[in-house]
This record gives sequence, structure tokens and C-alpha cells, in this order.
Amino acid sequence: MKTDAGPNEIPKAFSLPPLILHPFTSTEETSLLLESSRASLMLQGLAPRDKTPLEELDRRLLRGRYAELRMLFYIGKDISRWAEQCTESAQASENFFGRRVRPESFILLLVQEIPTHVRAKLESWGVLDHCALFRRSYGLHAVLQDFPAPECLSPQFLRRYHRYLDQWYELRLRDAAFEKVPGQEVQFELYASGEYSSMLEKSWSTATE
Repeated sequence: MKTDAGPNEIPKAFSLPPLILHPFTSTEETSLLLESSRASLMLQGLAPRDKTPLEELDRRLLRGRYAELRMLFYIGKDISRWAEQCTESAQASENFFGRRVRPESFILLLVQEIPTHVRAKLESWGVLDHCALFRRSYGLHAVLQDFPAPECLSPQFLRRYHRYLDQWYELRLRDAAFEKVPGQEVQFELYASGEYSSMLEKSWSTATE
């Protein structure tokens, strides 16, 4: 990384575009996820089971898994778009001249070296395992261009989708020729889509005053 810092100065990190994530779930989907989680615990014998038939518990489980998958699909679109923007910014900068910077460079950054303040913001949103969230989102986005209807996905896939997504992520990285970007070389901010829109509106209002 090129820098004008002196020998005793800490090089300034390169500013990446902000990562903007749209809402993970609607109120209805949140309810489905909670029902699915309870059903899963009952089916595994980890929670007391009421008189609900096993077939109904399985249906609740699958509805929740479909909602989870839908959430991952749209997060995958957001982070893929961000990684492309980061690549364009980096390739236009002297900081990364001659380096093999690709979208996967920044996805790996999200999964392995996410900044502390970004991790803290995700945790405030209830995201405790950002590694799995971003890894599986990116793996899914490598396969699907549009999100399929429930009947297009087999129950077997929905029950075990996380294993497939983890493998698709690993294959996607393995097939790409890219250079890892160390976390200390870059910086970026995380915003919810509504939060970012509000910030833009305020900046526009200030500029026109």
C-alpha cells in the first residue's frame, strides 16, 4: 500500500464505500423464524413437545428455513454489490496499483477481518455470527440470480441448506484469483438502508440552505 506517511507515522487506511444493508426480515418473517426455531428444538428433543403433530412441526421448520434463505439471498445481493464497488475504488487508486484486488478480496475481509466498530453495530442489530451470515450469503448469491418460490426448493435442501452454502462459498473463493486485503489497510462504515437514506436527505437539505 502506497502512503505519504513518514517513517514514524501510521499509514492512513484507504476509505472504502459504505456497506449498506437492507432490513434482514419483516415482522412476519421474524415470527416465522421464531416458530421454526421452536419447532426445531422440539423435533430434536431439546424442548418439551406439545400436542402439535410432527408433520406440523416439520412444516413450521421448513417455513422458517425458507425465510432464513430468503434473508441470506438479499444480504448476498447487498454484499456482492458492495464488494464490486470496493473493487472499482481500489483499482482506481494508487494504493492498490499492480495488486490482484477482486470482489472476493473484500468478501474475505467481511468474513475474517471485519472492523471492530462494524462488528459492534451488527451485534446491536442482533447479528452474533457475522462470519456465517456473510459467508453463506455470498455462497448463495453465487448460485441464484432470482429467489425461487418455496415449491422450487426440496425439503431436504431447506433442512440442510447451510452445509451447501458453506461449500459454495469455499468453492467460489477457490475458483477466484485474488489477493487478500489486510484489515488495517482499509476502513469502511456500515449502515442500514433507512439510516443511510436519512443521512443523505439531511446532507441534501443542508446543502440547499
